[in-house]
Amino acid sequence: MNPDALTRGLLFLSLAVTGVPGNTIVICAFLSLAYHEGRLSPADAIVLHLASANLVVVAVRCLLEVLATFSVYNVFDDTGCKAVIFIYRTSRSLSIWLTFVLSAYQCLSVAPPGSRWAGVRVLVGQYLGVIFLALWLINTSMSVAPLLFAVGARNDSKLTQNAINVEFCFLSFPSRLSRDANGAAQVGRDVVPMALMATASLVLLVFLYRHSRRAEALRSGGARQGPSAERRAAVTVVTLVTLYVLFYGVDNGLWVYTLTVPQTLGSSLISDLRIFFSSLYAAVSPLVIIVSNKKVSQRAKDALGRCSAP
Repeated sequence: MNPDALTRGLLFLSLAVTGVPGNTIVICAFLSLAYHEGRLSPADAIVLHLASANLVVVAVRCLLEVLATFSVYNVFDDTGCKAVIFIYRTSRSLSIWLTFVLSAYQCLSVAPPGSRWAGVRVLVGQYLGVIFLALWLINTSMSVAPLLFAVGARNDSKLTQNAINVEFCFLSFPSRLSRDANGAAQVGRDVVPMALMATASLVLLVFLYRHSRRAEALRSGGARQGPSAERRAAVTVVTLVTLYVLFYGVDNGLWVYTLTVPQTLGSSLISDLRIFFSSLYAAVSPLVIIVSNKKVSQRAKDALGRCSAP
């Protein structure tokens, strides 16, 4: 195995061994919470859905890439390429939009009781299932290109004229225009929630600043106040959004570069970097959720304790 392939395999392996157990623990913790408490809050339901999407991202893309790189099992024939890239793109975009929904809901959660925004928060909680269904339908419909154009990698100059090289597969478009149009749609699908969640995060940062000033005033007056649940949740959301903007910003920058190159790249390095950075969010985000959510952290510790018990 050449050094480049080994490095690539080890990088994706690091994401798989971090992201699969991490997201699985978060999912099990929330399911345990729902079982013992009888329900999940809307914010917890969003995080559960987010962790499920992230698990699919890491398991379907990174784990299968590792198996193929180390010649354990290769699913990347024409059918496998269509299925893997379609599922990956759908779950990846779901992860992005669910992060936005989480940031927007948390932004509404800090609205004063009785205000119009507090009423909107109640409506979002009531129709959360409808929101999830709409996101599934929208993101699935916007990810159909791999089902039409993905093929297994092979030596065929005609096949790769307007293609995108993703190592074991090619996305072979019929024309440069169709490739660029698909690329623009993918960038728009990422940039819109990025702008919206950045705005929501600014609101949360203002809330955190005011909360810290209020806490300082109480401490100076002799009162002691621990961090509220709203403050902890706001910190979690701001951290997730920051990670999203960082990792997916690099991903989209590389994607735009790929679209500006007139010829199909002979190496899959740019596509590998894109997949790595977008999957890095899916692998790291459960650590943020576990550390910042006391209930989830306790459930995760209980689950790990049961697993390690003789």
